[in-house]
This record gives sequence, C-alpha cells and structure tokens, in this order.
Amino acid sequence: MADVEPPVPEQPSDARGRRTAKRRGRARKRHTVAKVLLATVLSLAMVTGLGTIWLYRDLNSNLTVLDVVGQLDNRPDKPSDDEPGEPLNILVMGSDDRDGAGNNIDGLTGDGERSDTTILFHLSGDREFAYGVSIPRDSLVTRPECEAEDGSTIPGAANAMWNEAFALGGPACTIQQFEQLTDVRIDHYVVVDFAGFQTMVDAIDGVPVCIPEDIEDPAHGIRIPAGSREIEGKEALNYVRARYTLGDGSDIGRVKRQQAFIAAMANKVVSGGVLARPDRLVGFLQAATEALTVDPGLSNVLQLSKVGLGFNGIGLNQIRFITVPWAYDQREEFRGRVVWTPAAETVWQRVRDDEVISRRLDSTAINAGNVPGSPGSGSDDGSDGGSDGPSGGSSDGPDSGSGGTDDARSEEDKAALEAAGLCT
Repeated sequence: MADVEPPVPEQPSDARGRRTAKRRGRARKRHTVAKVLLATVLSLAMVTGLGTIWLYRDLNSNLTVLDVVGQLDNRPDKPSDDEPGEPLNILVMGSDDRDGAGNNIDGLTGDGERSDTTILFHLSGDREFAYGVSIPRDSLVTRPECEAEDGSTIPGAANAMWNEAFALGGPACTIQQFEQLTDVRIDHYVVVDFAGFQTMVDAIDGVPVCIPEDIEDPAHGIRIPAGSREIEGKEALNYVRARYTLGDGSDIGRVKRQQAFIAAMANKVVSGGVLARPDRLVGFLQAATEALTVDPGLSNVLQLSKVGLGFNGIGLNQIRFITVPWAYDQREEFRGRVVWTPAAETVWQRVRDDEVISRRLDSTAINAGNVPGSPGSGSDDGSDGGSDGPSGGSSDGPDSGSGGTDDARSEEDKAALEAAGLCT
C-alpha cells in the first residue's frame, strides 16, 4: 500500500492574509537563544522515517508559524523554489528578554526583546557544503526603514546596532535589514527561544565543552568549573551567554564560543548515539519544535525534513561556522562597536554565487566535525591556516575549499580559541 502523507491542517489567516498558527503573541516573553538551528535541522533530517501520524501531528502542533513576507519590500532576486540544485539561505535569529533578575547579562537598557545572535545559514545547491555566517550584534549598520506588524513604518537610522532591528520590528525588520545590506535573499527564517534551547540540551543529556579556566560571575549567578565535560540545563545557558568573565571579554569571543557550542551539539546529535535512542530523539524533537517560530515554508516537520535532507551528503567537517569580517570602530563615540570590513562584501558575494568561503576570509572558522571538548578534537580541525586573524583580516586569496588535513590546530586557531575562552 502506498504511503499516505498525513494531512496538514489549514491554518487561519488574519485580515492581511498572514498565517497565524499557534501565535504566542506577547503573552509570555522568553529569553531566546538561536545557537542551535544546525543541530535541529540535522536531527530533523535524519528522522524522516519516524514520521508516524501521531508524532507528525504532535510535532506540527508545536510549531509557531508567522508569515512576514507582506512586511518585506525591495527584495533581492533569487529564482528558487527549494528544488534540488538550488541553494538555500536560512536566517536564524534569537531574542533576549531584558526583563527579570539576572537576565540582562550585558547590562543593556530598554525593555522587550532583542536579537543578540543572527546567523545566516547557507546550504549549497549541490548539497556538498554548508556554512553559518554569524553577525555580531554590536555591528554598526545603516538600518533601512521597515514595516511593523501593524502596517506602520519604522524609520531607518545611521550607525544603528544590528540587533536594534529585531527590538523594533521583530524578524521582519531583521530580514529587511539583512537583505538590503547584503543583497542576499532569505528563503526561510527561524527564531529559537530560550526555553527550547535549554530543553534541547537536556534532551540529549548535555553538550560536550572544554573550558580552560573557571568561569566566575557572582553578579549574574554564574559559576562553571574548568575542564572537559558535558554541560546541560542552566549551566549550558550560562555558558553560551557569559561574556565579561571568559576569554577576552568581547562579544566577538562569545560569538565564537556560541559557534563551537552549536557545532558540538550537532556533532553529538549526528555522531553521539542520539539517533539510535528513541527516547532522546523524540525528546529532542519535541523540544526543538516547541522552540521554533518559522515561516510558512517550514510550517510542518516534513518541510523541515526536506530542508534537512540536504545535509545527508555533507560530512560534519564540511559544515563550517565563520563570523562576518569585522574591525573595531575607531570613532571615540562608538568605542567597543564593530564595523564590517570590505572583505564582508566578498563573503556575501560568495553566498550569492553559492561558493565556498575562503579560509582567508575567516581562517579561524569552526567546523562541526572538530570542536573543543568533542571526541577527536585537536587532531584535525580542517584548517589550512590562512592570513586572517580573528577580526576577519583584509585579504582574500584563492578559494581554499573546506579545509586541509593538518595534524594540529594552527597557532592562529589556538589564539582565536583562547580569546573566546575555549580550550586549544
């Protein structure tokens, strides 16, 4: 008998035609951390065969769907219908609720949610490589005007921090900002919340990390002993959010540490026996789908799995995480903020052309196959050196592919890991 695909319930629309399935609205603000999309997509890809009707319906009901297309304009061209051979660009966002004791790690002012993490996740058209490009939340950009959910116009601004767009207009304004500044069209977007992040980590019994020194931050109730082990629960959340008491204290170091955590999580989901443990797997999927707010193109687990299946032919060593090339702003009034260097345009051009990003654009990239604390780390990080430092450098040489076969991390890699508070 032929398999019958479970029906996808039709979801209601509002007056503007937007789908409003399980809209949480503003009833409950949550910390959100968007550092786990890769692990989520990879695991969803691997479990397509588990699509029993009960699981399918249950996981679908967990998803929150929000259509923001009507709020976007002047979009870049991209003739893609998610067909084989077409690259995919997925923008991952996470918001940080400033309210509540101990929540505001960085002491920022203002109420509501901000997106402290934005990652463009690019899956190549031939499904042979993938990478995530992190955008520091401290990046100063010219923010374009955008349309709020109620139809009003949110004015643009010069020298605006990247994460202000999310605070003002949610995912729609962040997507508008990204597309206008990079000329890269977004195919899908995902927002992941804090509660789901912590539950996902707990569902797989923790994520391996290697911490070179104790993390002590009494002001925020954070104490994590040094060493290599698996962390979970609140300890894992504190680890990815800690900043001033770890590494060089910069937001860039925290970005690198978050990249390593995502990579380690993906590594464990794919290689650490999670797929062979139904209890862990179902728990992870339940947590993942409850954590996600997605566009209508990802509104059910089959659609998510379709995207995730693209990872089947990609080894973990071919999935890299880089940071957009940046430098500290030299203007006194913007001390501590960062600006994108000219090399950033080369990164976005590579994305538009569906090409691998050169090691010389980010020689300290982290890959999902080798991260500090994971089995085998330190033996082959897929690095071939390069000429750029942690700031992304200014040179761009021939595309060096996805890595070499060095037996040890380069001195440059070690310095970047140390700056981020990671073991070398």
